[in-house]
Amino acid sequence: MSVIRPYRPSDRAAMYEICVKTADAGADATGLLSDDALWGTLFAVPYVERHPDLAWVVESDDGRTIGYIVATDDTDSFYGWFRDEWWPAFRDKYPRPASVVTREDRMIEYGYSRAPGLDPNTAEYPAHLHIDLLPETQGQGLGRRLIETLFAELERRGVAGLHLGMDPNNTGAAAFYERLGMVPLPAAPGGQSYGVTFG
Repeated sequence: MSVIRPYRPSDRAAMYEICVKTADAGADATGLLSDDALWGTLFAVPYVERHPDLAWVVESDDGRTIGYIVATDDTDSFYGWFRDEWWPAFRDKYPRPASVVTREDRMIEYGYSRAPGLDPNTAEYPAHLHIDLLPETQGQGLGRRLIETLFAELERRGVAGLHLGMDPNNTGAAAFYERLGMVPLPAAPGGQSYGVTFG
C-alpha cells in the first residue's frame, strides 16, 4: 500500500520526473519542450528548496516516489525569493525570449515574470500549492490525503487561505478541487484558479 511521507532530498529527481509526466493538463508532457526539466524547475523543485517543510510525497510499496504536493505559505515572499535567488541560476540555460510565441516561450517568460504582488488572490489566499500524481496513484484517495495533510499544516501555522492555478483543460483536477470545497477565483486569461480559506 502506498504511503504519504515528508519530502526528502533523495526525492528530487522524482519530482522532476513526476512533474513532466503530469504537466500537459494531467497527461505526459515529455518532449513538448526542448528541455523536459523546465517543468520541474518552475513548478516543483523550487518549492522543496524554499519550503521542504511544506512538501510531502507518495511512496509506492516498492519505494518509488509516485506523487507529491508542494506549497508555500506566503506566495509574495516565495515569488520574491524565486526572482532573486532561484531563477538567476537558470537564466543562461533559459534565455528570456524576445517575443512570447510558443508554449516554451510562455513557460520561460513565467520564470522571468515571477514577482511579489503579481497574483491578485494572495491578499485573501496567501498560500499556494502544486500537486501531481502519476496515473497509478489516482483514484485511491491519495490526492485528498495529500491536500488534507497540507491544509492541516497551513491551519496550524495560522495561514488565512490558499489558492492554486491550473490548466482549464484539466477537467478532472477542477472537479477534484471543487469536491474538496475549493471555490473558483479570478484568473488570468487562459487560466483557472481555485481558493479555500482556513479557520
